[in-house]
Amino acid sequence: MSDMTARSGTRLTRRLTHLYAGLALYGASSALLVRAGLGLEPWGVLHQGLAERTGISIGVVSIVVGAVVLLLWVPLRQRPGLGTVSNVFAVGLAMDGTLAVVPDVQGLTARIAVMAAGIVLNGVATGLYISARFGPGPRDGLMTGLNRLTGRSIRLVRTAIEVAVVATGFLLGGSLGAGTVLYALAIGPLAQLFLRVFDLPAPDGGRGGVAGRPPSEAILPQ
Repeated sequence: MSDMTARSGTRLTRRLTHLYAGLALYGASSALLVRAGLGLEPWGVLHQGLAERTGISIGVVSIVVGAVVLLLWVPLRQRPGLGTVSNVFAVGLAMDGTLAVVPDVQGLTARIAVMAAGIVLNGVATGLYISARFGPGPRDGLMTGLNRLTGRSIRLVRTAIEVAVVATGFLLGGSLGAGTVLYALAIGPLAQLFLRVFDLPAPDGGRGGVAGRPPSEAILPQ
């Protein structure tokens, strides 16, 4: 019994480490894309646009948007987990913290390098926090909830949400550019890769199978 308890405690510690390291790195990766100035991930475009309009920091905007999206779970009958609630706060705080210490980047070559680092780090972060299995982020839950409600495919629902988010963010003044396109093309393969790298044993001792899901069913791009 003590061995089983010890193994269970170790497994929980690893899951929590994956969760919070992943969320912190997600916020940091989003901040790098801001500093690169070559275009943000879809939800980042919306956050930046709202930040420009309101004067609130982009990290705080991310927290507010996450909370509003989480409220939309109620009519969709989605159930939040620890990862869901943690996502609302941890990503925005990490993003503001990174922006406070990382200066503006000068020169196209440096900006491209920072953009690439941000996209790869985002893939690492996605693999980490999803492998923890503490529940989807608010935006993922919105996607899966609408999928269940409408009967439309995950791919179609996700595409519709992200197009609406990008268009709204762009109209509000968010940064849309090459980085946005590159992120859209690269995040699926990167997330799938790092889901396999960070996959943890399921509670029953087997593999959880998270890495085997199509990226469109597993990721939450902010």
